[in-house]
Amino acid sequence: MTTASVGTSPQRFGGYGRVTGHQKYVADIPLDDVLHVKLVTIRPAHARIISIDSSAAMQVPGVAFVMTPADLPDPIPRYGPQYQDRPVLAVGEVKYHDEPVAAVAAETKEAAEEAAKLVVVEFEELPPILSVEEALAPDAVLVQDPSIRSGPWVETNIIREYDFGWEDVDALEADYVIERDYKWPAQTHFAIEPHAFMAAPDGDGITVWSTIQHPYQLQKTLATVFDMPLSKVRVIAPDPGGGFGGKQHPKLEPLVAFMAIKAARPCRLILTLDESFTLVRRASAEIHVRMGFKSDGTLVFQDYLNHFLCGAYADTGDRIAAKASFLSAGPYRTPAVRIKARSILTHTTPTHPYRGFGIPHVSWARESCLNEAALALGIDPLEIRLKNLAHKGEEHVPGDTPSDGEWEQTVRKAADEIGWHTPTPPGRGRGLAVGVKSGPTTGLSYSIIRLLVDGSVMVYAGTSDMGQGARTVFAQIAADELGVPIEQVSVVSGDTAIVPYDQQTSASRSSVLMGNAVLFACRDIQSQIRAMAARFHGIDEADIVVDQGIVQLPDSKVSVPDMAREGLGRLGGEIIGTGEMRKEAYPEHPLGGTAAFFEFNCTAFEVEVDEGTGEILVHRHVTVGDVGLALNPVQVRGQDDGAAIMGLGHALMEHIIRDDGGRVRNVGAIDYRIPTSLDLPEHLESFKIENRDGPGPYGVKGISEGSLLVTAPALAAAVTDATGVFIRDLPLSPERVWRALTEREQA
Repeated sequence: MTTASVGTSPQRFGGYGRVTGHQKYVADIPLDDVLHVKLVTIRPAHARIISIDSSAAMQVPGVAFVMTPADLPDPIPRYGPQYQDRPVLAVGEVKYHDEPVAAVAAETKEAAEEAAKLVVVEFEELPPILSVEEALAPDAVLVQDPSIRSGPWVETNIIREYDFGWEDVDALEADYVIERDYKWPAQTHFAIEPHAFMAAPDGDGITVWSTIQHPYQLQKTLATVFDMPLSKVRVIAPDPGGGFGGKQHPKLEPLVAFMAIKAARPCRLILTLDESFTLVRRASAEIHVRMGFKSDGTLVFQDYLNHFLCGAYADTGDRIAAKASFLSAGPYRTPAVRIKARSILTHTTPTHPYRGFGIPHVSWARESCLNEAALALGIDPLEIRLKNLAHKGEEHVPGDTPSDGEWEQTVRKAADEIGWHTPTPPGRGRGLAVGVKSGPTTGLSYSIIRLLVDGSVMVYAGTSDMGQGARTVFAQIAADELGVPIEQVSVVSGDTAIVPYDQQTSASRSSVLMGNAVLFACRDIQSQIRAMAARFHGIDEADIVVDQGIVQLPDSKVSVPDMAREGLGRLGGEIIGTGEMRKEAYPEHPLGGTAAFFEFNCTAFEVEVDEGTGEILVHRHVTVGDVGLALNPVQVRGQDDGAAIMGLGHALMEHIIRDDGGRVRNVGAIDYRIPTSLDLPEHLESFKIENRDGPGPYGVKGISEGSLLVTAPALAAAVTDATGVFIRDLPLSPERVWRALTEREQA
């Protein structure tokens, strides 16, 4: 029996549980004899901790203990995905709003909450560093103690500085030069499922449950913090209810683990939505762009100064600043490029990856500046992009992966669908923008597949399924390769004690890296089936072909499951295949590795602006992505639509507001606006270009981030086309648009 699953859209694995509420998230998992944990925080973003008095809290019935820095090893353990700078609890100072200074463990959630309010923290509020100017001032207070840092920037608030580019920008002359400044605000991930952490002693080891996307990275972090072998640390990570990057790396798991070990009992910390707001955020950025052109619109040079504000601890902020800035010049052929990028410490929530990994920030600046240049030169914004766009096989960044797609097809498709060359209806404007993001620069994924004697299949893969449909795609590959109905395939993930290692779930890598690992594990089974058939039928292996679930013998054919049943015989059993996919590091590369693939997107808008209120009405929103191959078209459409709407929120409304003391003022679902059904475009259309030219199974590339890479600059270009005003700071809120229109009238 053969299947034809790839390229179709079977019922999604886990979909029923998600929409009916039957799926168990971390907060749904019951633990016996558990202590409930509540964090103790203070509101200042920067303060010196003088003392912590927990005596009143300990009088609350049911309170087991209050953990403070004094209860932790000295020096206090620190951790982080790139730099080990984040303490288990704030020590000496708090460095961002709501940084935990202590934690209460109690028999009930209510007792823990009551006791946390009674912990008295004496502190001295200090001025916070909140901006680029404050952080880089010669007399700036240092956010971090130099003693916990290394490198040439320890006596500054710069985490690291990068210089990318090629050729000499200053040696080239241009007919037209444009220079502009752009800002991207801090934003929050707003996953529906808040962050949750549980830990329990497990013999001479520990088991931790977490809403994390990278369970194996958490395992490594805990093993290091507790000086345990990896084999003694088990991480269970059920499918999270949304992540968007905010759940990639360890956060409060070490604290909860220390509490579980102290109590010799399970401990459970389930954050509220408000607490999740102050735990994770996206980086803010200020970008200075200078571009030079020939009079016909040909790019001569691009020059960038990028400042990413990364928060109190490095987390992944520095990596975001580096990887995003590396592609500042975008998918364009440019003779000379200069990029200076800085990751900067501030007294704000540490930065975490967010869908797009900084590319939306640099794309906002580049594409907006390019649009202004096109209008100044009297050139169609579409044509200036097509003129400079890299063709397939051309390097847009010397020494990195060449263009891996027919990107012009994507751009022309978006232009055609938005009606670029047709007259604009009265009062409306159109705009478009082009973005490119590199996929993973390194990667390592393993998969194990078991073909059971009854013809059913079990796939073991460490990739987290956080809504992108990874389980379904892996099942589709296994079904087609082994010739079984997809209904007979099970996919297991989310437990380091059961599934093999996967480096991480990020950078749209799952279908490519883990997809290949699953494919190779299937091919391993096919190889064993070929040898089994040769023995069983007494023929040479070279005369047998196994492909897409069929064993082709010289004079007959049989399905892979039937051959397995014959070969395994009365004893039964199973055939086990293993697959490994590596994307090796290249130490000489500025990022440590070249791009495995590129996500390329063109987004276009048609909008109308109410000049009395500044409100933007989106009539049409078109997004086109270069996907290589849609393994599951419905899931691809869902990911593209979701990313497009998320990008619309980033462009129109989302931003974190802080007061002068660094406290977040718009915490929660009421004060922090995200798009609702009332904010959706009148028409949202997602399209894909499929040329089977990706490195994943059957030519697939990663998807799911492309549709939000350039939402903001495309929308801003449409606003400019409708009104004639240029806006260079986000979000494009009604107030900001109205002020720009008012300034235009006054001018």
